[in-house]
Amino acid sequence: MTLIGAPETDFDSAPGLLDGARDLELTAEHCNLAYWITQVAQGTLRGRGVTGHAESAPVPDFMKAPGPLREALVLELGYRSLSEDIATRLLAHYVANAPGVAELEFFATQLIDEARHARVFRNHLVELGMEPKTLLADIDEMAADYRRRVLQPVEDFTLDIVRDQRDFAGGVAVFTIVIEGVLAPAAELSERKWDPLDPAAGEISRGAAIDEIRHLTVGSSVLRDHLARHPEYRPRLIEILEAGRELWDAVPDREFVMHREELFQKGMHDHADIVGDYEIWPGRRMIETTPSERYDMAEYWTDEMAVARMEHMGLSDAVGILATGTKAPTAPPAETAAAVAAAAERS
Repeated sequence: MTLIGAPETDFDSAPGLLDGARDLELTAEHCNLAYWITQVAQGTLRGRGVTGHAESAPVPDFMKAPGPLREALVLELGYRSLSEDIATRLLAHYVANAPGVAELEFFATQLIDEARHARVFRNHLVELGMEPKTLLADIDEMAADYRRRVLQPVEDFTLDIVRDQRDFAGGVAVFTIVIEGVLAPAAELSERKWDPLDPAAGEISRGAAIDEIRHLTVGSSVLRDHLARHPEYRPRLIEILEAGRELWDAVPDREFVMHREELFQKGMHDHADIVGDYEIWPGRRMIETTPSERYDMAEYWTDEMAVARMEHMGLSDAVGILATGTKAPTAPPAETAAAVAAAAERS
């Protein structure tokens, strides 16, 4: 049973990543080390601390068998584990440069969160049948091209700001808005995709998403407060956002995501009896979706979340820097569609 006091960390009742990152208000002062120990380590992770999922969440035998579905998940978790490993190492610089105790404690807990994510993603690869003794080398080989073409440019960009320039606020912007803000919707899609097919993978993604809500909302509040104290920093922040957008436009992330989605498509249809009428989002049966449709929805969610978090930070006029202008594959609420469309026009 989760400790009372922080419903956003309750594994069963916490909001989804998109709703939580859009609506919650959390600060570094609130999400301190004591909060992490009592509400995350003893709350979210209760009964899931080792593998990231409950013992009652099975890994189906068909997920361990060779085929496109297993290959899609192996690639996804392999890439995500490497990404989280790099994030952990990057966050050491955030802890070192933290301007106060609140920021130091929060980013120390985020460092642990990212290290845990990397660990449970790797662990699930073993549960899927990969060899433990060669796992790290196998991941490196599997993700070598992804690391070189996608992760390395992002890592270099982040290190330049937070380590070399020692710009803590700029580093928070990179992590919160550029990196996590762009990748979070794909994580939301992952949770929804795997839940009916691999309950263990679904729980692992759910636990990671609960953490990402905290990372996004606290990072946003740190930036909002920094801008309130230092309005002269605003042009610098806009400069970083523009550079971040150029970075994501340049890296070939879509190429790797779409390859996995094509594999998932084949595997999903191979197990259509298990997928059944499951809806990946309201009104849309997953079995009827296409790889491009799922990718476009994740892009749309990126815009939706950017609108909410940028407005929260007082940066409404800068939303267009990050907005992709992607239209939702299915009709979203009218107010959300209007906000995203307006952001796209400003870009």
